[in-house]
Amino acid sequence: MSNLEREAAPSLCGGRGFVVAEPVRELLSPRHVKLGESSEVRRLLPNLGRRMVGAWCFVDHYGPDDIADEPGMQVPPHPHMGLQTVSWLHEGEVLHRDSTGSLQTIRPRELGLMTSGRAISHSEESPRSHARFLHGAQLWVALPDGHRHTDPRFEHHADLPVVTAPGVKATLILGDLDGATSPGTAYTPIVGADLALTRGADVRLPLEPDFEYAVLSMSGEAHVDGVPVLPGSMLYLGCGRSELPLRAESDAGLMLLGGEPFEEELIMFWNWIGRSQDEIVQARRDWMEGSRFGEVKGYDGAPLPAPELPPTPLKPRARVR
Repeated sequence: MSNLEREAAPSLCGGRGFVVAEPVRELLSPRHVKLGESSEVRRLLPNLGRRMVGAWCFVDHYGPDDIADEPGMQVPPHPHMGLQTVSWLHEGEVLHRDSTGSLQTIRPRELGLMTSGRAISHSEESPRSHARFLHGAQLWVALPDGHRHTDPRFEHHADLPVVTAPGVKATLILGDLDGATSPGTAYTPIVGADLALTRGADVRLPLEPDFEYAVLSMSGEAHVDGVPVLPGSMLYLGCGRSELPLRAESDAGLMLLGGEPFEEELIMFWNWIGRSQDEIVQARRDWMEGSRFGEVKGYDGAPLPAPELPPTPLKPRARVR
C-alpha cells in the first residue's frame, strides 16, 4: 500500500535539524488518507510534527478491515526510486508483483522487503481467495546516497529472529536488536521490530542511545514510557535512551522503529525519493513514458498515472515541522 494520493505534495525531510538529542514523548496523531473508493489508512509519517525517524520516512497503518465480501487491497502498478518498502502484516495476505519478475504472497509476520534502488515498479493486491481481515503496516526506508542507485531487488523472509522475555515477544524485522540481526538487507544503522505484549506485561526493552526511536501502536492497550499509545498512533521518543519501559493493559501489538538520524537532505514526492527537482521531474517523465521503471506482468489493470508536479520548485531541506 503505497502513496496513492492524487494531490501529492512534496515532503522536504532529512538532515539533523529537528532530531531531538534527548529522550522525549511526542505523540503523533495520524492523518486519515483515502485509498480508492473504500480503503483508508492512518498516515503517521510524514507528519506535520515529524518527518523521519532514523531512515524511516513513511509509515501507514491500516485495518483491521473486514474484507470477507470485498476484493481487499488492490494497488495497481506504480513506481519507486531511492527507497526500500517494508510490508508487514498482522492479519491477511498480500500478493506482491514487481518489474524484476518477483511474485510472492506475504503473510502475517513475514518480511516483504523491496529495494527500489534506481528504479522499480510493483503492485500489491489481496489474493482472490483471502482471509476475512486485513491488518498491517506499510513503511519506507530512505536509501543513503551511496546506495540509492543500486540494482532493484525483492526479498522475502518468512523466518525472522525472535527475542523473548517474560511478557514480550519481539520479531526482528530489520536491523539489530538485543544481539539478534534480521536477514533483511539494511543500508543504514536501523531497527524495526514487531512487539507482541501479553496482558500485564511490564518490561524494559534495550535501546541504542545514539538512535532516535518511535513506537507505532498496532492493537491493544499499552503504555510506552508511561504514555498510553492507542492503535493507529505513534509516540516519537527522540535519542539518548538505553532502555524503553513498556506496560500492557491488554494483549497488545506495537512496532518499534529506530535508527541513526538520517543526515542527508531529501525530497520525497509521490513514490519517489530524490535529492533535486531535476531528479523528480525526470522520474515522472520516465514513468509516464513507460521507460526505466520496467513492467509489472500479471496484474489485471492499468498502471497508476503520476500526479502533477507542484508549480513551485522542489528543494531539499532539513527536517521541517
